[in-house]
Amino acid sequence: MAPRLLLSLLVLCSVLLPGPASAALGLGQTAPDMALSDVQGKPVRLSDYRGRHVVLEWTNPGCPFVRKHYRSGNMQALQAEARGRGVVWLTVNSTADGSADYLSPQQMARWLAEQKAAPSAALMDDSGELGRAMGARNSLHFFILNPRGELIYAGAIDSIPSAKAEDLPNATNYVRQGLKEALAGQPLSVATSRPYGCPITYR
Repeated sequence: MAPRLLLSLLVLCSVLLPGPASAALGLGQTAPDMALSDVQGKPVRLSDYRGRHVVLEWTNPGCPFVRKHYRSGNMQALQAEARGRGVVWLTVNSTADGSADYLSPQQMARWLAEQKAAPSAALMDDSGELGRAMGARNSLHFFILNPRGELIYAGAIDSIPSAKAEDLPNATNYVRQGLKEALAGQPLSVATSRPYGCPITYR
């Protein structure tokens, strides 16, 4: 199969495949407060960050869409920018431990270090409990919570569902735009969008 056709099929499948069976968290609803371990084994709860805006980034290092944003430095820049404005950035991996793309906490920590990534914490959701509760469908599914822990954005990182880094300059970054508006006390101009990326392999 030609590489261009294969990539087109991958994009189509990543956008159209259904997500987990559970209902997604709705805008304005409070995110579930369950304990997860970070890659160092430290327990983390979303309620630990009440009073601050929180970004949840679902990731899978084996996904070409994820690699696009990390290899280009786009994700690291966005993480650093958000944290510089007092936002908590949580990178979450819900890939089942039986999946070919699964990384152990140590492997995940090593990969993030190699990428020079800058999340506030990287969380292991091996059971898929948090991902299902949030309604995360894809690696690169994003959620923004307000300081009360309520959902104010759910969807894609940007407006172009592509695995090509050359598309980045032409894309509207919904996460950056949403955080700018939220931190200014404004309603989000785009509160939901269709997420793209690789479907999450839940346990």
